[in-house]
Amino acid sequence: MKLIIKITFVTVVLLLSSCKNPKEVPFENYIDTSSKPIEYQQKKVYEVNGVYASNMFDAARLNDFTQMNDSTFLARINPENGPINNSPYYSFKLWSDSIRPIYVQFDYPEGYKHRYPPKLKSASGWKQLDSTMVFKQDTITTIKLNLSKDTTWVSAQKVVTYADTKDWVSEVTNGKSFVEISTVGKTTLGKEIPVLDIGIGDKKEKPLLIFLTRQHPPEVTGFFAFQEFMQTILAENELTTEFLNTYRILAFPIMNPDGVDLGHWRHNANGVDLNRDWSKYNQPEVNQVVTFISNQMKENDSKIVLGLDFHSTWYDIFYTNKKREGTTLPTFINDWFEALEANIPDYKVNEAPGNSTKPVSKGWFLYGHKAVGITYEIGDKTPMNEIERIGKVSAVEMMKILTKK
Repeated sequence: MKLIIKITFVTVVLLLSSCKNPKEVPFENYIDTSSKPIEYQQKKVYEVNGVYASNMFDAARLNDFTQMNDSTFLARINPENGPINNSPYYSFKLWSDSIRPIYVQFDYPEGYKHRYPPKLKSASGWKQLDSTMVFKQDTITTIKLNLSKDTTWVSAQKVVTYADTKDWVSEVTNGKSFVEISTVGKTTLGKEIPVLDIGIGDKKEKPLLIFLTRQHPPEVTGFFAFQEFMQTILAENELTTEFLNTYRILAFPIMNPDGVDLGHWRHNANGVDLNRDWSKYNQPEVNQVVTFISNQMKENDSKIVLGLDFHSTWYDIFYTNKKREGTTLPTFINDWFEALEANIPDYKVNEAPGNSTKPVSKGWFLYGHKAVGITYEIGDKTPMNEIERIGKVSAVEMMKILTKK
């Protein structure tokens, strides 16, 4: 009996130590990231005089659809909660009983205005709505559409759901023996948070690079750059082989699965901006990602040297920390940016240096690990071919610098 009790006690101690929360990182300006109520959309098909609008799909956002006059309809778009950044995201499907032109006016709560140029999806694929079909008056934006019985998607951004992301992960890692796909845990709504563990050979004492994206659901241009960046690293050639023999990558392709599929403007299912939770880890997504990284560092006696967090904003920009001396890679940022400008024709790096005062990921890398942290932002309107070019070249030049090629 005594032996059984002793074993049970030791087991409990080990379990408790393995479940210990990761070390908190202090920031100058703490932000309350405790859970807050959200407003769920009513999922339905709206029918108004032969015109139909639907939010019955993942990543939709439409809170009401009404008629203003014979030709104009009002699409009500509410945020999940507030306060929240002025980034109104919308996505819905439209069709009609007959071929007809209509106008759709976007209706946002007071204090918010239109941000994302409409993208349309029909049988021929996604394209941005021609500017001649977009009308702005003060803070009101109206678009003109030609409807038929065929479905037209109207969306702030090309729709990339949680399922789409998992499909991409499966496709891009297929046949890659140096990639392990696992999950770090689950979100509030039960979605698994995937991680790609990438490297060749022994993990012990290997320097760690952390790449993540989609903390904010609508920011898909940043995700597209992340895709090209990762696909370049996963290509099997002399440079990538040497790089992955030297470094280990932990990549998180969708940090906020709930927010993405709920069609949120910015927050997770608990109504919180995940990129303000890199201090006390109140939210399950950040908590489980940080716990996973911390456990991997401890198990393999490794340190983080670089962290890249892919986002979107109004224009291309890199947010960096001013502090360089004493970090893991003190010259990396300057070397990397010089290489980008030298290898992308007519490209000028737009850098905004400033040490993080709020609990964001780039500050977590700096203050928690003395590592280089960069918020890698792609513009809302940056063309896809430019995103792919920047994503590819930035990955190649990063690998060259880190392997001293």
